[in-house]
Amino acid sequence: MADPKDKNKEDELAGTEQPFVQHLMELRDRLLYCVYGLVVAGVLLAIWPGPAGLIDMIAVPIRAHMPPDAKLIAIGVFSPFFVPLKVLGMTAVLLALPWLMYQAWMFVAPGLYSHEKKFALPLIFFGSLLAYGGIAFVQFFVLDKMFGFIQKFTPPSVNATPDISSYVEAILSLYIAFGVAFQVPIVVMLLVRFELVTIEKLRSFRGYFIVLAFVVAAVLTPPDVVSQLALAIPMCLLYEVGIIGARYFTKYSKPPEESADSAQS
Repeated sequence: MADPKDKNKEDELAGTEQPFVQHLMELRDRLLYCVYGLVVAGVLLAIWPGPAGLIDMIAVPIRAHMPPDAKLIAIGVFSPFFVPLKVLGMTAVLLALPWLMYQAWMFVAPGLYSHEKKFALPLIFFGSLLAYGGIAFVQFFVLDKMFGFIQKFTPPSVNATPDISSYVEAILSLYIAFGVAFQVPIVVMLLVRFELVTIEKLRSFRGYFIVLAFVVAAVLTPPDVVSQLALAIPMCLLYEVGIIGARYFTKYSKPPEESADSAQS
């Protein structure tokens, strides 16, 4: 005999099935919307502050620790052309990130139950904020402290003039590492929500996660103590935030029938 709860779920999504070709067309449309968003973001950034302005902005942390008249150099023949375009594309993706996440949400939303929609959109918004927070943390804190630490080891006879291409690659890897690492609360809450782990298990795993955070930081960041600590410590703090948030997130994202059963019991 079928469970009435399962019947309610089936009724909620009844008639929403679409042919496979229609799914492909919907995916095509969402990808096109993503491309349009990236193009608009790229055009706006090309107008202001422009590729050169973006390079000047991201170069602020390292130039603060270089001699007053020193500049970054471009070793490659095509570096003065391709590196600013690379930075422009990277910044366009960051600027359009909420739009890209919204398109992903619009693609999967028709197949979600109402209670799943309630927590999916806030998670996307919260995840975008965490990614922005991680990148801002790199730009305004980590890079300054990291370059200040590194410059202390530069001998007086050495003129430290980094290549712009290697500099962009280095900070891009840090942006990605911190942006992904700052998603720890989202991962923790989803693990608890889908009953893959319990909050008690996460608390008992706390010591192992601290070790794991420092291992991840050692792998993803340059070989300096400052950047490794700057990634590992926030990861540990965000792990605790995820544990605290998981309790409330699990409670308010339950299906209506489960919430009713919990209230009766």
